[in-house]
Amino acid sequence: MENNSHNVKVIMTWDILPGKEQDYFEFVVREFVPGMQRIGIQPTEAWFTQYGDQPQILTGGIAENFSDMQSALESEDWQELRDQLSAFVTNFSMKVVKASGGFQM
Repeated sequence: MENNSHNVKVIMTWDILPGKEQDYFEFVVREFVPGMQRIGIQPTEAWFTQYGDQPQILTGGIAENFSDMQSALESEDWQELRDQLSAFVTNFSMKVVKASGGFQM
């Protein structure tokens, strides 16, 4: 990530804990998505795996450059969002990549 001038994307995957689906979806809509926007990450997509041996949720968000993404992901607000999310999910995974504009994994 040496070039700081390109959009970068955070890609996250996880599985929803059994029995937590309703609370999870309420949290995502009311807290997680607005929280991402507040720290400077614009949500771009959310995918739900209906069938197969893959993470149940794949979601992403972009920032204008690597420095902005790094600042957002190192913030106390992000850590609080992650902590809150962990009450509803398992197998959380996250990576930051150069945004390509298409579907990315």
